[in-house]
Amino acid sequence: MADRKGDIRLRFWGVRGSIPCPGPETVKYGGNTACLELRFGEEERLIIIDAGSGIRELGNYLMKHDLPGGAIKTKIYLTHTHWDHIMGFPFFTPNFIPGSEIEIYGPVSYEDDTLDKVVGGQLSYRYFPVRQSELAAEIQYFNLKEGSFDLGDGLWVITKFMNHPILVLGYRFQYKGKVICTAYDTEPFRNVFAQSPDSPGYDEEAVREGELAAQEENEKVLQFISGADVLIYDSQYTQAEYLSSRLGWGHSSFEYAINSAHKAGVKKLLLFHHDPLRSDQELDDLYEKYNSIVEGRTDLKIEIAREGMEVEI
Repeated sequence: MADRKGDIRLRFWGVRGSIPCPGPETVKYGGNTACLELRFGEEERLIIIDAGSGIRELGNYLMKHDLPGGAIKTKIYLTHTHWDHIMGFPFFTPNFIPGSEIEIYGPVSYEDDTLDKVVGGQLSYRYFPVRQSELAAEIQYFNLKEGSFDLGDGLWVITKFMNHPILVLGYRFQYKGKVICTAYDTEPFRNVFAQSPDSPGYDEEAVREGELAAQEENEKVLQFISGADVLIYDSQYTQAEYLSSRLGWGHSSFEYAINSAHKAGVKKLLLFHHDPLRSDQELDDLYEKYNSIVEGRTDLKIEIAREGMEVEI
């Protein structure tokens, strides 16, 4: 990425959800799980979002292209600790290189399990031949909640809790007037008290308050992604799939992601976290379908994220 001139550059190393799915039907978009490389400014400051299986290839790239210029220093921001978002960490080669400095940030859902235990716990003889204590890199862990954080040199990150079965953070990076946001894994907030008036125990006031609370939380997400130059949004399902059997699974639909990005005035939407059963042809067909619907009706640009895709803003 050294030849890029944008203030923010990004590259996808993994775009799948749930589990890696290599094979002939996923060659175009890729079969690795979530990993995103971000570079900021002329210094090529490196930040990584998520450590899914794609981080293995990113680590190999860093060894060839970054290590010759000096020790690798990076921050890894985890959206959450489901396995498809951390499973590649033991295979991240800079972990084994003396002089590497790696800071890992992320939310944890259970106070008894700190981030180092959840992520680093993969590096035990039960699962892996190398223990975390044997890694050569200097690795630090930081539990992260909602807030706004100054990363220095004009770079800020704002965090927002999303809607998933465990705690998930969305990230909003702001640098030199440019904004990139992530919103995965998440689904629309719903009224948890919704029920028919003739249901036993129906509480009209609880239903009303539940509806207001869901609307408020969805509005907060829209404010969080508002005006982003690039938004990477969970779109694991179609709306029909979501409504038929996937409510509460913690993932959004193509339609919801597109509508949210349009409402929030986003410039470019990258659809992400593809279902492992979704073939390249199916993704191509869905892109043609949704792009034809929005074309000419909005300034929003839509693309489907794929491994190796690079974007600069």
